[in-house]
Amino acid sequence: MNGQQPDRKGRRRPAEALKRRVAQARAEAEAVEAAVRRAEERLRGSSTVARSEDGAVEATVGARGELTGLRFLDAKYRDMTGPELGAAVVEAVRQGRDRAAREAVRVFRPLGGSGERIPELSGLDVDWERFLAHHDAGGGSATPPRPADGLRLRDEIHEDGEDDTEGPQR
Repeated sequence: MNGQQPDRKGRRRPAEALKRRVAQARAEAEAVEAAVRRAEERLRGSSTVARSEDGAVEATVGARGELTGLRFLDAKYRDMTGPELGAAVVEAVRQGRDRAAREAVRVFRPLGGSGERIPELSGLDVDWERFLAHHDAGGGSATPPRPADGLRLRDEIHEDGEDDTEGPQR
């Protein structure tokens, strides 16, 4: 008997079963790769827009969370202090990143179950509850993290009218 023929009882040889499993695993891996390419293409070039709660700042964020645009709306920023404006910018950017991350999770989540039929491919599984879980909950963090007690953001722009020939003042 060669390794390709069934034995006397009609059972297939282990080598043939292994070859079938390897072929099945390869086919599934290729299907996952194609699905990942489609998902990446779907997200490529997408963006989301978010506004700060006070409506003073609008941030545009790309699919990977990169800031691609920032607008100050209705001249509201003119009446804001530096820390208020900074907080509005951070809030709008954070909301935009949260939305972009939720969209990425939504697009890629169906791919996380790959490998269920073939245990050898279980390394392709993604723990979505751990990965960006706070984004998937629908809104990111409810309150922005606060600086440690006694620490405050400082405005590094000095408008003292002095000439800048000596470089930045510290």
